[in-house]
Amino acid sequence: MDGTLLDTEPLWTVAMEQFAEKLGIELTPELQSATMGNSSVDALTKVYEAARVPESGRDFDGDEAWMVQRVLAMFAEDLRWRPGALDALDLVARAEIPMVLVTNTIREVTDTMLDTLGRDRFVATVCGDEVEAGKPEPHIYRRAAQLVGEPIGECLAFEDSPVGAAATFAAGVRAIIVPSAVPVRPRATFTFRETLEGLTLDDLADAFGGR
Repeated sequence: MDGTLLDTEPLWTVAMEQFAEKLGIELTPELQSATMGNSSVDALTKVYEAARVPESGRDFDGDEAWMVQRVLAMFAEDLRWRPGALDALDLVARAEIPMVLVTNTIREVTDTMLDTLGRDRFVATVCGDEVEAGKPEPHIYRRAAQLVGEPIGECLAFEDSPVGAAATFAAGVRAIIVPSAVPVRPRATFTFRETLEGLTLDDLADAFGGR
């Protein structure tokens, strides 16, 4: 969702910058890249560690709520589609291929963003706070395959971040990768595109080796 369908990564970056400032540090480009695509717990943990906040001083629930309020306020004013994303969703829908929205973003934020994405586009959604561990672990994609009722080897993922791409590889699902802000290193199961613009059903088939 973030960075693949919707251009939300810049908004998350602003929120992370504000959180880092709250802890008395600067969100360096390296730290920003490390948190991109993470679950909220993993992202907060990396900023806590950079700020040397002891475990006893880490208020995950309170700081997550703080982040959510800032992000939702920005989403309400500036939520944009990634190039070609809307057409890609329509292409898959016309082909009657069931879609599951898979995101590390927590349910509270995802439900707000679904107002833009369109809830009826997806047979199900899986959020990072609804599985044992979010991306880069494989659980979120395995759960999505279960919900859609297909073997995971027959599914195809779309991702933009190294964390999300790693989750697809760990789960054993092929993926079309459209990097947004951070490069993704190649894997045998990855097919790379510069944009979702111009996506065709043949491109989907090619990601499965022509099937």
